[in-house]
Amino acid sequence: MELVDFLRETQASIREEIEKDVAPGAAPVPAEAVFTEQVMTHMADEGITFEPTVCHYEAKVGGSIGGKSAAYKVRISGYSVSETTDENGSPDRLDLFVSLYKALDEIESLPDQEVGKAAKEGLQFLRFCATGQLAGKLDETNDAYALVTEVERIFKTLDSIRIFIITDALVKTRTYAPHDVEGKQVRLEVMDIQRLFNHWQQGRPRDELIVNFQDLCGTALPSVWVPGSGDDEYDYALTAVPGEALRFLYEKYGPRILEANVRSFLGVNSKGVNKGIRDSLRNNPDRFMAYNNGIVVVADAAKLDRAKDGSTGILWLQGMQIVNGGQTTASIYFAKKKNPEIDLSNVRVPAKIIVLRNGQGDDEELISNISRYANSQNVVKQSDLSANKPFHRELEKLSMRTYCPDGVGRWFYERSAGSYKVMLEKEATTPAQKKKLQVAIPTFRKITKPDLAKFLLTWEQKPHVVGLGSQKNFQAFMDELAEREGAGGNVIPDQEQFKEMIAKAILFKSAQKIIRPLFPAFQGNITVYTVSVLALKMGNNFNFQRVWQEQAISLQLQRQLATWAHEVNEALHRGAGGKMISEWAKKQECWGQVSDTRYSELEKNIPEHFIPETLK
Repeated sequence: MELVDFLRETQASIREEIEKDVAPGAAPVPAEAVFTEQVMTHMADEGITFEPTVCHYEAKVGGSIGGKSAAYKVRISGYSVSETTDENGSPDRLDLFVSLYKALDEIESLPDQEVGKAAKEGLQFLRFCATGQLAGKLDETNDAYALVTEVERIFKTLDSIRIFIITDALVKTRTYAPHDVEGKQVRLEVMDIQRLFNHWQQGRPRDELIVNFQDLCGTALPSVWVPGSGDDEYDYALTAVPGEALRFLYEKYGPRILEANVRSFLGVNSKGVNKGIRDSLRNNPDRFMAYNNGIVVVADAAKLDRAKDGSTGILWLQGMQIVNGGQTTASIYFAKKKNPEIDLSNVRVPAKIIVLRNGQGDDEELISNISRYANSQNVVKQSDLSANKPFHRELEKLSMRTYCPDGVGRWFYERSAGSYKVMLEKEATTPAQKKKLQVAIPTFRKITKPDLAKFLLTWEQKPHVVGLGSQKNFQAFMDELAEREGAGGNVIPDQEQFKEMIAKAILFKSAQKIIRPLFPAFQGNITVYTVSVLALKMGNNFNFQRVWQEQAISLQLQRQLATWAHEVNEALHRGAGGKMISEWAKKQECWGQVSDTRYSELEKNIPEHFIPETLK
């Protein structure tokens, strides 16, 4: 696939999403919002950011920056906050997103000036939040209000702040110098169509950064060098990197040097591996190399020289990426940042370095595999690790042999990540065959394992669990399955149960379609809670068989969902008391209050509603 083909497929996906999300009589969802959500979700899936929320806010705000009073343009398209917290329970990392969506079907370049302007508007939004100049100018009913007040509250405790400019255009300059905002270093990054393409193609972009160990350590890095021979794809080295050098690299380059890693920094918690790293640095820095598994580094090129002791050493690495050991690297940085008394002078980190040879066309695939296998001893995603469970295998089989009532269409259960794309490539050898297959099994009929967990736990009235994010929710779902199986229950679904699951998927997706255009922010939380309210009110009296037969929900039920969505939104805001809805929605107390809220009466004559004989 060429870059322009990827661009066109992206735009087609956005248009498809908009078309299926247009509720009767409602305005379509803005294409920019769909693009923003897709990109942020992809970045979260790749471990680049955290669970994201779309929140569009754009305005001219009067205020003071650097002693100069004026009206400043502020803009934000979405945000995500880390699940890891400090000792007071506040998130320690914040990502903000500013979208520059152009709806392009041909590759076009975006001037650096326009990117810089968008970055400036994002920085001004952050600065106004941090200094308390924005909250007072917003009505509490504004969906950006909770974000603004939360940023104001947590700003001083944040360890990491990034602003991403996301765009479907091509950007010449993708990284910018960090900016200082009220004493905090803010990193600016660009996710353009080229970088998105690189990610979706499995490989990871490698910035052309050069790490000079002579400058960092005062000497070439003493190493055992094993040169490749013949048609080998790489040369190989074993070494030990000074802890201070790793700390400096993370401070200077941040996530850029970890971009080929499969996971973002997980933070320090009371029981985690990263706490052990921190404690080793504090208490036994001279034993760190003995205790730590080390890091794996991939580079595009290396320059050898003599170390101080006369041995072979690595002078510099070009295109350096830490593909395994991101947790170690980030932990060293944050441990030193939060505990300046930690002495890194005696800390050494074992390192395996793989230097790729020039002219290899499969470098990106090789890097992807190195990263995957190097991290195989760690939990990457619970959903990936669960792919071979009998439950998921049976669902995959059922999806292959169960046709929709029209006898043509099917739903696709993506047991393994990327299997939908593989299916299209394998079963469709011509464009005409591919189009026919996409009509029978369109993307909106693809269900991933985390998707299924979300649909099912929502109907089980656990919206607070769903609010924890896709992987935690999936873990809760798998724990529930294991508990039922351990108690002697049969968890392997049959065809009727599969159809009911699909009906729940149709219901959830229909609710999304209705709710999305109604609210500027927190649509995901409102959708989950509204469907849970529906389950609470209708429960066993819901006719899933009808939904399966129609492959849709009735107009009456659509109206009911819209009515309750507004009431759920009010209940969420009332309970949050000015806090971010996305955080409040994670608490069981939230569902307790929402479920106890008095709602409008259920519409009469909803086709999906079974009326018990005793009430007829």
